[in-house]
Amino acid sequence: MSTTLCQVMGFLVASLGITGTIMATAMDTWSTQDLYDNPVTAVFQYQGLWRSCVRQSSGFTECRPYFTILGLPAMFQAVRALMIVGIVLGILGLLVCVFALKCIRIGTMEDSAKANMTLTSGIMFIVAGLCAITGVSVFANMLVTNFWMSTTNMYQGMQNVQNRYTFGSALFVGWVAGGLALVGGIMMCLACRGLIPEESRYKAVSYNASGRNISYRTGPYKGYEPDTKTRKGPGYEEAPRSEDGRRSYPSKYDYV
Repeated sequence: MSTTLCQVMGFLVASLGITGTIMATAMDTWSTQDLYDNPVTAVFQYQGLWRSCVRQSSGFTECRPYFTILGLPAMFQAVRALMIVGIVLGILGLLVCVFALKCIRIGTMEDSAKANMTLTSGIMFIVAGLCAITGVSVFANMLVTNFWMSTTNMYQGMQNVQNRYTFGSALFVGWVAGGLALVGGIMMCLACRGLIPEESRYKAVSYNASGRNISYRTGPYKGYEPDTKTRKGPGYEEAPRSEDGRRSYPSKYDYV
């Protein structure tokens, strides 16, 4: 898979994931009323992160937003925060990824800068996907805990009538959207490796002496070898040798 194709596919998959995360956060069907024991009812209730709704058998639906923040459970507020952080990081990652696409040229931007931007957007997508998956999973855990507590109280006769809530469609949309954002971020990180320029390789350079066309050759070291060649010409006389084999040269006093 080429770098450009991997980068574009990662951008598209992450875009679908971020769009799904926004849709899941805005949906009102995070928890729906369980109708297992009472399939026929005149009122059907479902709740979201921002409001709770009631739908009557006549088709009339009434939604009421949560007017309080401090009165909500701490885990509920944590789910809100995780989804908002995931959306913000995802949107920022999309903006960075648009400028990092290899098929788009902006001025004299080098491949190394695009590689850094691609890696940054990939990390943002991964964090956004993890935030969405974590937020949806925390809310699902809250539903499971409340569901079994309500079932236990109902069977013990402590409460005759109590509404139980089960998973809504928004949870499944959030899980799929978080997974898509996570996959898109991984693809962007893989595409970053193809944008990094290769390291330059240094080669040996031969140097010549300045002023003369002389080339220096390297060879094994043979040690010092005395020059056995002598220059003989007119006026050249070989110095006599002494008993130990050394040459004795005349001093300046011998010419006086």
